[in-house]
Amino acid sequence: MTTFTPPESPLLTSDEEGTPACVMVFNGSDPSGAGGLGADITTIASVGGHALPVVTGAYIRDTAEIFDHAAFDDEVVTEQARTALEDMPVQVIKVGFVGDPENISAIASISADYPDIPLVAYMPNLSWWEEDRIDSYLDAFAELLLPQTSVLVGNHSTLWRWLLPDWSHERSPTARDIAAAASEKGVPYTLVTGIPLPDQHVDNVLASPQTTLGHVQFELFDAVFAGAGDTLSAALAALLATGMDLGEATSEALSYLDRCLDSGFRPGMGHVVPDRLFWAQPEDDEEDDDPTEPSDPLAGFVIPPHDTKH
Repeated sequence: MTTFTPPESPLLTSDEEGTPACVMVFNGSDPSGAGGLGADITTIASVGGHALPVVTGAYIRDTAEIFDHAAFDDEVVTEQARTALEDMPVQVIKVGFVGDPENISAIASISADYPDIPLVAYMPNLSWWEEDRIDSYLDAFAELLLPQTSVLVGNHSTLWRWLLPDWSHERSPTARDIAAAASEKGVPYTLVTGIPLPDQHVDNVLASPQTTLGHVQFELFDAVFAGAGDTLSAALAALLATGMDLGEATSEALSYLDRCLDSGFRPGMGHVVPDRLFWAQPEDDEEDDDPTEPSDPLAGFVIPPHDTKH
């Protein structure tokens, strides 16, 4: 496994002119900053790409719980994406949670018009949603978007329940079993995360129906995270956009996620959020500023409280 090293200036690029690779992301706005478009944009920038964020809706959530989601009109989603696609070259498309079957249909139609652009699809845990809406969403995703998906990313239990609902063996399905089920819908590669292992470890496996292409094992953190899946899938999409092959990009994306989780923080009263800019934080052993240097004349300035006068 390689260890993620943050890009130095100039950033990882998609061409000789130094232009960062463009990744179009379809996802919802998350006001907690844990997942959604905020996670996508920060992650893609962190590994050296340029995000083209298409807003498909908005979560009503905090760092502990998702309460609801409001989807945008599919025509609005379509106009956002097509306007950007007509202006800028896009190397990879990433699809997160987009809210309803109408938006899935719109994205599938857009992707079909750009068959040379790889598509990374992430399927999150939707257990917070109403059961009938989950079923219609998953059915539409499987029928319309999986046939155009280059790499499917998801947690082992989530993909198992979705793609192998009638699994009857005593053993749990392997990553290859899940990849084979995804392949029946047209997906050539599946990245299955969070496969339980003994001694508080999990395996993350990139597989096709024929073989396991690679895997990376992690020790479980003693924390519950929000936004890890969006972080991983966005990193994978951005690294593929810079020209990495799938195996190297997967290893780098998993290494990046591990560092993000290791530096995670709890901004509220809920779950821990990955620190997607861990490499930009000052080192703990940095020496204090030289006391002989002149002080900042603006140091100590306090922003006054908001006090609206009516």
